Formats: sequence, structure tokens, C-alpha cells
Amino acid sequence: MPPGFPHHVRPFPLALLLLAACGGGTSESAPPETYGPGLGPGASLAGRRPFPDDNPWNTRIDTAPVDSNSDALIASIGLGAHLHPDFGANWNGGPFGIPYVVIDSTFASVPVSFDYDDESDPGPYPIPRSAPVEGGGDRHVLVIDRDSWTLYEMFNSRKQGNGWHAGSGAVFDLSSNALRPAGWTSADAAGLPIFPGLVRYDEVVEQGAINHALRFTAATTRRGYVHPARHFASDYTSSDLPPMGMRVRLKAGFDISGYPASAQVILTALKQYGMILADNGSNWYLSGAPDARWDDDELNTLKQLTGADFEVIQMGPITTD
Repeated sequence: MPPGFPHHVRPFPLALLLLAACGGGTSESAPPETYGPGLGPGASLAGRRPFPDDNPWNTRIDTAPVDSNSDALIASIGLGAHLHPDFGANWNGGPFGIPYVVIDSTFASVPVSFDYDDESDPGPYPIPRSAPVEGGGDRHVLVIDRDSWTLYEMFNSRKQGNGWHAGSGAVFDLSSNALRPAGWTSADAAGLPIFPGLVRYDEVVEQGAINHALRFTAATTRRGYVHPARHFASDYTSSDLPPMGMRVRLKAGFDISGYPASAQVILTALKQYGMILADNGSNWYLSGAPDARWDDDELNTLKQLTGADFEVIQMGPITTD
């Protein structure tokens, strides 16, 4: 971790980074509550896409110009470093990745408190007691209220009394393009929502298409962020380091024809929508949701890609304060 982190930047100890590099561990949960049809951990959204069509997450960038500093930015993450799907069906005894749960309006809100309450949306949140918690260090909890079309996300989450305590928390209206206040974190270092950037089984296999950008991490980032990110998590100032919110895409000439069908869906999304740098973590780690139905052999074909296969799309102004 770079020295002199602002007080509101979540720490990311090396031990936790190493856990993330091993796939983030399995998720944990309490005895399950009763979920109705179409609800529960890992439930399908049946093609429904978070945020309006003109939201940055949902905007295609396959024809966007390449950033003038693309080569240096890619090199800082690693030209020869391999893409790594940080999700799947089986690691350390079970599915791994960043889990989520879908609820409806019948779930009651409960008290939540935060370490970084000055940059967290206040509770209560409708977080089920059995909500899956990401294994490893980040302990994210992601809840989608299907009825109100609202996303609740927490970082470093633990049950406390009849509610929850977390490092930080954020609430997103999935019908709106509203951003968090400038300089605010979320449950992610970039101040962005996590859920819209996950590779999910229901999209890859059931829908056969991912029509939004994806989320990835890099080990060393810049003291700066670019739209739609709202927060940085570094003191390094080199212009050759990636700012939070930087967006990369798979080069158009990359041949995906020899890859399995599930991998082709992901690779097509990486060409059309790209992926957004959202957190400090292992280089080129692509985020997804755990699911026992994933074919890990197919997902592992994505590891053939390296940083050299990507390019940075042209960035707007970079906020450094």
C-alpha cells in the first residue's frame, strides 16, 4: 500500500491482496431465509440490466478512440501479465467470486453502521441475515431489491446485533445515472457500484450476452480518477499509472473463434464494452459472481490473454484532488 493514504481510503493489506490473488475464497452465509421465486443468492435477473441505457456501464466503446498514453498505462499493469477470471465453480471447496443476493420489498430493513460513515450512505439497509459474504479480505455484501430496483453494497461486512457493521456502504438507484459525490468512496475504491461490473452466470449462459462493462483490478494505481469513478486510492502521481475509472477494451483484431462458447460471450463483452478499473488488487483480475454451474475449464481459457491484448480508450479529465 502506498504511504500517506487519506483517512477515508480503505486499507488493503498485503495479506488480503494475496487472498484475493487466490480467488477471494468461498462465500459464507447464515441459515437461509425464505426466498420467493426468482429471488435469493445468485438469482437471475432474466435479462434486466441495471442503470439506464445511456449509463457509462451500458455504453459501447468498441469504436472509441485509443488514449494517447495507452501503451504506457497498459505496461504499468503488465504487458505479459495474464488475465485472470477471479470467479468460478470450485476453489478451496466451493464457488468463488463476489456474491450477490436478489430480494423483494418483503425484506425488512435492518440497522447498519460504518467505519467510514462520512462517505457512506446511511442505513437502514434491507440486508438479509443470510446474505452471502465474499470470502477473503474484502467481505463485500451486494443486495439487489428487485421491486424498488435499488442496489445496496457494503465492504468489510460483518453481522452485528440484529443488523450489520461494515467499512463502508453505498446505495444506488438502478433507474438513475446519478453518481456519488465527488471524492466519495463506495464499497469499492473507485466509488463505483460493484454489481453492474460482474460476470454473471445468468448473462453468460442463460442470456448468451453481456451488454455492459466489466470490473477489474490493478496492483498499482494513480492518485486520480476519471468519469464515472469518484474516488482514488493511491498517493502515486505518475501519469503512466492508471487512474480509477480507466477503461480498457480487448483489441478488435483478437481472434476469439477458438474459445469455448462461455468464454466467447465474455470476450465479446470485453471488445464491445470493455472493463473499468475499480479497485486495487491483483493485476488484470476480472471480477465475477460465484456459481456452482460455471465450467472452470472454459473460464480458465481466458488466462491465455495478456495485457498486450488490451488497449485504453481515450480518457476525459482526470481528477487528482
